[in-house]
Amino acid sequence: MKKAIKIMGYILLTLLFVAAIMLYNIYDYTEHSVEFDKTKFAKVTTDEQLDQLTHSLIKQMSLDEKIQQLYGRPLSDAMILVINSAVFGRTPPVYGGGNERLNIPPYAFSDGPRGVRANKERTAGDKLGVTSFPVSMARGASWDIELESQIYDVIGKEMRASGINYTGTPTINLLRHPGWGRAQEVYSEDPWLMGEFGLAAVNALQHHNVMSCAKHFALNSIENSRFVVDVEVDERTLREVYLPHFKKVVQEGNVASLMASYNKVLGEYAGQNKYLLTDILRDEWGFKGFVSSDWFFGTYDGIASIQAGLNVEMPYQKVYQQDTIEQGIADGAITEAQIDKLVFDTLRTQLKFGLAQDPMAYPDSIIATPESIELTRIAAEKSMVLLKNGYDNSAPVLPFAKTKQQQIAVIGRLADMENLGDTGSSKTTEPYVVTPYEGIRDYNKKLGNKVVLDDASDISASKKLAAASDQVIVVVGYTHVEEGEFLLASEEANKAAKLGKRTGPKTNGGDRETLKLNPEDEALIKALAKTNDNLVVVYVGGSGIDLSAWDSQVPAILFSWYSGMEGGNALANVLYGDVNPSGKLPFSIAKQESDYPYFTPYTEKITYGYYHGYTLFDKENIEPAYPFGFGLSYSQYDYSDLVVNTPELTESDTLNVSVTVTNNGQVAGEEVVQLYLGFDNSGVDRPVKLLRAFDKVHLEAGESKTIDLAVKAKDMAWYNPEAKAWQVEKMTYQVYVGGSSAQQDLLVESYQVL
Repeated sequence: MKKAIKIMGYILLTLLFVAAIMLYNIYDYTEHSVEFDKTKFAKVTTDEQLDQLTHSLIKQMSLDEKIQQLYGRPLSDAMILVINSAVFGRTPPVYGGGNERLNIPPYAFSDGPRGVRANKERTAGDKLGVTSFPVSMARGASWDIELESQIYDVIGKEMRASGINYTGTPTINLLRHPGWGRAQEVYSEDPWLMGEFGLAAVNALQHHNVMSCAKHFALNSIENSRFVVDVEVDERTLREVYLPHFKKVVQEGNVASLMASYNKVLGEYAGQNKYLLTDILRDEWGFKGFVSSDWFFGTYDGIASIQAGLNVEMPYQKVYQQDTIEQGIADGAITEAQIDKLVFDTLRTQLKFGLAQDPMAYPDSIIATPESIELTRIAAEKSMVLLKNGYDNSAPVLPFAKTKQQQIAVIGRLADMENLGDTGSSKTTEPYVVTPYEGIRDYNKKLGNKVVLDDASDISASKKLAAASDQVIVVVGYTHVEEGEFLLASEEANKAAKLGKRTGPKTNGGDRETLKLNPEDEALIKALAKTNDNLVVVYVGGSGIDLSAWDSQVPAILFSWYSGMEGGNALANVLYGDVNPSGKLPFSIAKQESDYPYFTPYTEKITYGYYHGYTLFDKENIEPAYPFGFGLSYSQYDYSDLVVNTPELTESDTLNVSVTVTNNGQVAGEEVVQLYLGFDNSGVDRPVKLLRAFDKVHLEAGESKTIDLAVKAKDMAWYNPEAKAWQVEKMTYQVYVGGSSAQQDLLVESYQVL
């Protein structure tokens, strides 16, 4: 019987494959217009009118029509989408909703954390591509909120020009451990930094009437076991650590949608978790948008998902089957009124954005413009983090001299690779990619320098080249093979989770099993380390690494991340001093892997504790290799005159502080001013300090500026699980301000909440 089922399965897949080939040339990437015909709807100017219109449309729907609003597309459409994407590299939008009889167009979905995922062909056979930005973690390292707004302004415009009005971005799951495969898609280990960037993304997207779907709600920080893992967490940890950034985009950003995660939370799959989707999200936070499932494997029980408040099953109809829902209503397990409520949330949101006035037109010509391509280069430049620049008491290595008639060696297997990161949900199709070698080569053309590329296939030859060169750039790190989205949901993956270990060969993507670089990269670094004093190691990747085996042996280290289509040009500009590096680590780097919280890619159950990252290192008095918020510059920034302008405040007040920052270097640059609150006098267990404000400021050489920072008293609160409420302690707090989270980099004063 099993053999017969397998054969039938192969036959079905073959037929679908053939159908996909037949449809390849006729599949229209703009199958449906997502634009409302506004002449068929009365003008909506108030929330009350919007509610009335939504109720009116639902009353005109049959039960069948309502059920059609609860899923993306039928299974056959979804399979053709998958085959087109996997075989032909085509990713059209995924449609949902819509009712032609009632003049309701569908909405069109695409992912897009670093650019539009749906690679629309603007002319027949011509894939010009979209603007591809550095990954989110790189942008988090910029600590530049205005820059993130500009980036998502471009992505929002290109979404609309590509026929998209619903997007699975931003990703705002917390980086609990640097081995997480999708770390590159998020911004930070810190909830505050994550929330500020997530809010900027949501606001910029929704300005262009693109419905933002922030993901994955919630506690999704393991990749390989994401389909089965059950995350245990206590109430304070859930509220204070893993949910604040979601709460921020809901309450301050009015985010249109959230995507439920695959994993279980406290024993229940997120897609049917009433505590998350209704009790917290809607009843406590007042969420007015709609929740969609994660794709293909995010739903299990249609009745349970309806009861929990899951509005839309994506990308196809799996558990929201008509007979399942009709039987559930007949049995009294659910009511048609519950279906109406699910449809109301989605349709009201779609109407809100679809009937709104667009701020501009969205022709094809706004995709990948010179201005947006310049922005992706700037983003890469502002994101790069200079970790090390010379040995103690020695001259800095960077910026490299622009002397003519030099030989520059660019060495490494990644040196000339088009390597933008994950090739799953966050993949982009771009017009071109500038590799590290190409950027350095092109920069040096104007200097008349010789740039030699070496793929490091012969270490002996690499050593000779490095020794004979004036400048050496060693490019190491990862690709989508080592880290990224884990796309293989299978019994084998579930078996690995059950056994607690990998059971077969490693597939592309997923979590990293070690934080060390690949052995060939570490061997290369060690071999070249002493060959040349003018050597920099450039790391390409999406998260933290273990540098302990080679950190002390090399004179300079630069984190360039997966830096987008203009990354090579940006790298050259930083290396040669045209750009003063200003990036700061959005996570802590430990001296040894055992300092991080327990993590494994293969598990059916895990507990997320209250402390991780810098809060853990602070609490346990663990010295990191490089602290959260750290990054060097070609300038020297000094802090002085920290003043608390509100030494006493109440729960309804705002803390206001000022500090003077001076650029005592020889070149202009940007510094990230960071404010942390301390809780030494707390009556409950709290972190030593927490980030609560930051500002990126430009300073000319020799210039001083007074920077004002503010924190609302409500953002000093802790969650009391017994009272089921947030409470601000009346006590003396510390306020720390400086250039990183390290104690020696911070000025400190105190204030009181009365």
